[in-house]
Amino acid sequence: MTGLTVGSAFFNSGNADVSYPAPTTGYTAKTTNFGLAIQPSFGWFISDNTAVGVSLNINPTNSKLTKEAGGTTYEKDKTNSFNFGIGGFARSYFSNSSSLLPFGQFSLNVGMTSLSNEGFIYNSDIGGSYKQTYSGKSSGGFFTNATLSAGLTKLLNPHTGLDFYAGYTFSFNKNTSKTTLLKDYGNNGSIEQTIESEPTTKFTSHGFMIGVGFQVFLGPRTK
Repeated sequence: MTGLTVGSAFFNSGNADVSYPAPTTGYTAKTTNFGLAIQPSFGWFISDNTAVGVSLNINPTNSKLTKEAGGTTYEKDKTNSFNFGIGGFARSYFSNSSSLLPFGQFSLNVGMTSLSNEGFIYNSDIGGSYKQTYSGKSSGGFFTNATLSAGLTKLLNPHTGLDFYAGYTFSFNKNTSKTTLLKDYGNNGSIEQTIESEPTTKFTSHGFMIGVGFQVFLGPRTK
């Protein structure tokens, strides 16, 4: 069986309201996460209903965090990443007697990732109030993800079918970024302090995903 995932995506969003005893002011944090995956694959049936195979993983993602107080955004962080790797999968069909074939599948991928992020925060220290902006970029990072899904293959004819599926996904990324941090005391456009560093970021996520795929079922090889 050869296939291509043509539309796999996930989206997570959430809000957190944090309050303190007076006179300290609370804040609202908002997060969004979005990802898209394209995965060409090739598998072999090891029995009538079970196939194992390999796949490529092409996966851009985006995340955003903002914090607001009194209707003003005082902190924002935006992160973009791009994963490219290889993986394996095992799929088991629960039936092969009709044009609708339910299945369960487990897949595991590993590979390289690149990361960029930028943002700002308003804060204060002994020198007074300031706006801190930062930007960073990395390459040569590492990622792994695992997915457990259930779905349905709709056969268009004996050799082609459409996959519709949903499931749970876990992912881990590690990157070391070259980051530049700028401090503007008084928020007047004048940069009083510049700091360069190379922080290491480890990011773990859990989420729900849905997808659409296309499969081609080749006949057995003849001698």
